[in-house]
Amino acid sequence: MTKFSDLGNDLYTGKRSIPVVPKRRTFYIVSLVLMAIATAGLGINKLNLGLEFSGGSEFRVTGSSVPDDYESRAREALGAADDSQGVRVSKLGTGTVRVQTERLDDAESADVRTELAETFSVSEEQVSATFIGPSWGDSVTKQALRALVIFLVLVAAVLAIYFRNWKMAAAALIALVHDLVITVGIYSFSKFEVSPATMIGFLTVLGYSIYDTVVVFDKVRENVNESFANGRMTFAKAANLAVNQTLVRSINTTAIGILPIFSVLVVGALFLGPGTLLDLALVLFIGILVGAYSSIFLATPLLVSLRKKDAPVVELDKRAARSEAKRAKELAVAAPSGASASRPAVESHDTPDGAVVESGAPMASDEESATITGRQVHKYAQAGPRNQPRRAPKSRRK
Repeated sequence: MTKFSDLGNDLYTGKRSIPVVPKRRTFYIVSLVLMAIATAGLGINKLNLGLEFSGGSEFRVTGSSVPDDYESRAREALGAADDSQGVRVSKLGTGTVRVQTERLDDAESADVRTELAETFSVSEEQVSATFIGPSWGDSVTKQALRALVIFLVLVAAVLAIYFRNWKMAAAALIALVHDLVITVGIYSFSKFEVSPATMIGFLTVLGYSIYDTVVVFDKVRENVNESFANGRMTFAKAANLAVNQTLVRSINTTAIGILPIFSVLVVGALFLGPGTLLDLALVLFIGILVGAYSSIFLATPLLVSLRKKDAPVVELDKRAARSEAKRAKELAVAAPSGASASRPAVESHDTPDGAVVESGAPMASDEESATITGRQVHKYAQAGPRNQPRRAPKSRRK
């Protein structure tokens, strides 16, 4: 059974390769289908906006043990048989029942407090009543949308300047929109409540997604620059190699980020109940998974599609084809003479141990192994500074 670390080394050196870029049309179709379903969900179900956005009255019963049938008791006290009357009942922690209703006037709120106190056998002082107007939710929504627009503009500008290519910024922004639409669509289908904490979580997820995408793009730029220098790999192959080289890192980063969030999600769902902590953990859990998918399987393939007709990329592909044909011809000539030629170079960039010899040398006997870019690595080569003078034995020192 292959170890995960061995798989990471094989992906980095090019010994193994996952065809992310060659299969990009498949990932495009998957993403388009998911986005279409998410958009349809928004049109059919709409979002389950919390009380902060829709407005209404909220009652909290504290200071008593919450019975198992707390929801039915609360609805009976308010005369609401189902959700059609806009009543939401939930448990907060182990000793608080939260009841949310449509807007009630002072007299109606007083009656509800009395009914809830009698139902749960507490005093009226232990039943709090709060009114929340929809204007507060409108203000939060406007501020969140403004922050989203500013965030996208700044991200596009920074990426275009950093990578010196606006198409990289465009690919990253498309991946961000993909993450946002799918995450919101999941909320519409699942009927998870959207609170101000959820809005904060959406923005946090976008930041995580762009971070992961930038890491992959940085490796893409490194591989592509080397390909332009030696002409050994096409743009698509260099980009696919970058995705493979950062794949294990992306998986590890996602797993490390998900584990504490999942723990908070479980604790919140089982013990704390609905609230800011649970809302934030839920949107982060969904968004990080979607963002990891887009940074690996969507952003880099989009970049390849956007740049495939650029003049430098077209010229690089021609050079790589000529180089491949030349290597194949040399191998065909060398094979009958009994030369121990190895197979053509497979794509890679660096070696796992950092020991590299000059590219362009013949590709090796059983004492040498070649990386995907054509560089050779002797099996006894060591990483670190080379060409350092040997120190004389102690017996010869004076």
